Amino acid sequence: METTFLPLSDPDLLPSDLEAVCAVLNTQTLSAGPVVETFEKEFAAYLERKHAIAVSSGTIGLLLTLRARGIGPGDEVIASGHSFREIVHAIALAGARPVFADIDYWVGTLAPDKAKAKLTERTRAIVAGNTNGHPAAWEPLRAFADEAGVALIEDSSEAIGSLYKGKLVGTFGDCAIFDFSQPGALVCGEGGMIVTDDDELAQQLRRMRSHKVEERASVVLSAVPPLQCSMSDIAAALGLAQLRRIELLLARRKRVERWYYEYVKSFEGVKDPYIAPEVDQVYWFLYVVHLGTRFTRSSRDSIIDDLRTEKIGACAYSQPLHLQRYYYDLGYRKGDLFVTEKVGERAVALPLHPHLSEHQVAFIVGTIKDASVNVGAGAAIYL
Repeated sequence: METTFLPLSDPDLLPSDLEAVCAVLNTQTLSAGPVVETFEKEFAAYLERKHAIAVSSGTIGLLLTLRARGIGPGDEVIASGHSFREIVHAIALAGARPVFADIDYWVGTLAPDKAKAKLTERTRAIVAGNTNGHPAAWEPLRAFADEAGVALIEDSSEAIGSLYKGKLVGTFGDCAIFDFSQPGALVCGEGGMIVTDDDELAQQLRRMRSHKVEERASVVLSAVPPLQCSMSDIAAALGLAQLRRIELLLARRKRVERWYYEYVKSFEGVKDPYIAPEVDQVYWFLYVVHLGTRFTRSSRDSIIDDLRTEKIGACAYSQPLHLQRYYYDLGYRKGDLFVTEKVGERAVALPLHPHLSEHQVAFIVGTIKDASVNVGAGAAIYL
C-alpha cells in the first residue's frame, strides 16, 4: 500500500474554529481578555470545579502551582518519570528535588505503594499523572496524601474525558494541570489550565500568572512578581470552540481506537489494551504498543525506523526522566526504577487522531507486525 505521511497527531478542527479565531482578530484584544475568562469559566464548569486558571503551558501550570504552595529549594516532590509530555520538569524549575517512584506495569501510572516508600520529612507534594489517558489509582493516592499531610497534584496533561469510578480526570487532585498542545484531543496551539476548588490558592495563582495593565499600581498585587504566562484570547478562542464539542472530539477518536483494537487482536501474541477494573472509560492520548520482553531498546528503535520508512509517524513513548542528563547529575542511575525503564525501552507511540481511516489503521498495525518480524522477535507484541 502506498500512503502519504501518517502523522502522530492531526488536530480535529472545523471551519467554525477558524471563525472563532478570526472573530478575536477583529477585536481590540488579542492578548488575555474576555475570551480567556469565558474559556476558564466553561472549563471549570465542565469539570464541576470552582476555579480554572488559563496559562501558557502545562509545565508553567505545574510550576505556578508548586510556587503558590511555597514549594522550592530543600523540598521534595514525588513523581513518576514515565510520560510523553514530561510536565514534571516543573519540579526542577521550582528548585525542588523530584523524587521519582516506579510505575504500575499494566497501566503505566504512579504506583501508590512505591510512591509511599519514597516519603521523607522533606516531601511536600505528590504529582501523579493520568498517563496516556489512563487514570491513576486516585483512591489510594488520595488516602496516602491525606495521611502524609502533603499536596496531591494531578497531572492530566495527557488526559481529558477519561473516567475513574464515575468521575472525570481533573477532579481528583488538590489541583489538576491540563495541557492543550499536540497531540491531545483539545488543542489550541500552546496553552494549559490549572483547576482547583481552593479559593485562596486560585487567587494566588492568578496573581503569580500575570497582572493586568490596570493593576500595575496595586500595592497588594505588585508584592507578587508574576511570570506573565497568560493564554491569549486567540488561543482561548480555539480551545473554547473545541471544549464546546469535546464529547464529539472524544467520540471520533474512540472510533479510531476501536479499529486499532480490531486489527491488533487478529495477531497472535498481541494483547488488548489494559484498563484497570476501577476505571470506567479511557480516551487514549496516543495508541501505545508495548513490545515483548525479548525486545531491546535498539530493536524498538529499529521498529520505529521501519515505521517511519513507511511514512508512519511513530516514536518512543517515554524516555525515562531519571535517566536524562539533568536528573542523572542529581544522582539517579539505571536500575533505580526497574518497571519504568523496562516499559520505557519497549513502548512505541502510534498515530491517534480522527483523520485516520480504517484502511490506514490496518496498514499501521500490519507494518509494526512486519517490523517486529524483521528484527527477529516474531509476534511478541502486547498492548
